[in-house]
Amino acid sequence: MKYARQQLFIAGKRHSTPETFLSVDPSCDRPLAEICKADKPTVHAAVEAGKRAFPSWSTTPPISRSRILLRAVALLRQRNDDLARIETHDTGKPFSETSTVDIATGADVLEYYANLIASGGLNGETTYLRPDAWVYTTKAPLGVCAGIGAWNYPIQIALWKSAPCLAAGNCMVYKPSEFTPLHALQLAELYAEAGLPPGVFNVVQGAGDVGALLTSHPGIAKVSFTGQVSTGSKVASAAAAGMKYVTMELGGKSPCLILPDADLETAVDGAMMANFFSTGQVCTNGTRVFVPDTLLPAFEARLLAKMPHIRAGDLMDPATNFGPLVSRVHRDKVLAYIRHGVETDGARLLAGGPEAPPSTPGVNPAGFWVRPTVFTNCTDGMRIVREEIFGPVMCLLPYSITRSTSYLDTLIARANDTTMGLAAGVFTKDLDLAHKVVARLEAGITWVNTWGESPAEMAVGGWKMSGLGVENGRRGLEGWVRNKSTLVEMGGVVGTVFAKL
Repeated sequence: MKYARQQLFIAGKRHSTPETFLSVDPSCDRPLAEICKADKPTVHAAVEAGKRAFPSWSTTPPISRSRILLRAVALLRQRNDDLARIETHDTGKPFSETSTVDIATGADVLEYYANLIASGGLNGETTYLRPDAWVYTTKAPLGVCAGIGAWNYPIQIALWKSAPCLAAGNCMVYKPSEFTPLHALQLAELYAEAGLPPGVFNVVQGAGDVGALLTSHPGIAKVSFTGQVSTGSKVASAAAAGMKYVTMELGGKSPCLILPDADLETAVDGAMMANFFSTGQVCTNGTRVFVPDTLLPAFEARLLAKMPHIRAGDLMDPATNFGPLVSRVHRDKVLAYIRHGVETDGARLLAGGPEAPPSTPGVNPAGFWVRPTVFTNCTDGMRIVREEIFGPVMCLLPYSITRSTSYLDTLIARANDTTMGLAAGVFTKDLDLAHKVVARLEAGITWVNTWGESPAEMAVGGWKMSGLGVENGRRGLEGWVRNKSTLVEMGGVVGTVFAKL
């Protein structure tokens, strides 16, 4: 196999278990490595390691924690390409993407929080009540927290969870997705090399049963989960039973609104980024693309002209920008949706389809490849429009324009007609109108004349069934601390109703 057996990481050391599972290369369906699977005793050992480390780490001055995390940032950037190759093998994403996005955006967030805590980001507030009384607040870490990652951005998600967690003074037990486990041991040992004390960051491996052990463990103070809505609902319910803090970053069925005055070139480029980047395996994808009926023919023509720019191929080739889906089961799910769109929903297939992709140099047909697909003349009730597909499937939904502005009310109502509310975007030359439309869109992440960028400074989180809490930005740190308020009376007298009459 390409990689050695991947062990767990507990209390600063590798830990083996007898039961293992395989990680598979999505580009060719060949095994990459054996992964040690955690069980109840090892999950417990990881939590206990965090509990032992917490008293010291939580009282380490923020500036000292910051220096350790910044050393980890330097190591991540130094080893960017090596880590990106691992991500490419594990996820099937092109090296052109993993080498410029995955590690870089994770390191940016770690750097952001390291600098934030070094510059007073954990400071509380002081409130003057009266000459002889005042209130102050402090922020205390939670304890040992669970991070449960997803398979689409493995190391980025691991860093987006661990960065604010560790910066705030917590310890973490991290479980990556069983489909993309190879980054976890690398990250744990990189943290240790940077000077993170043993037990502060631990790794367990396995599927949903291991995640359930973590979520229900009485020693876990918080669960941060990234994944699909149905699984997130179960995780949140289990965490609620123990009154644990939660952050849920879940799925979406996001609307991308092309307004009548939008620049055609920009709008088409935005729609393609909102659907085909990372082979469509992005939770914020704008898969419902609303286009004015008068603009639809030109939009379709320009989109078709640009579809050849989606290039499958050897994943290490810098020109390749489209890879396979992450697993066989996910490939089969996406193809089932595409067939449903053709055979049952009756949407007009503009590009792609359920057939096997054409023979392409560098593409192994044994891998989990699909065609980038576009449906047009879609309607709101179609299954491919209602449900999250999580693949490279774009749905074009035409809307009519009248002389009045009432079309906007109908358009926004259609855009909001979903149980999810992760992201939304609008393309228009009228920025005043853009702000008004964005204000009415029921989504936690919105873009104007672009799609997908998520810098470290930007707090991101879903509305409705798309999640709870936020990640990144200043607000992202608040989810990893608890508030303590203290009122100080300096007058020397306690106000009481029990005084002598």
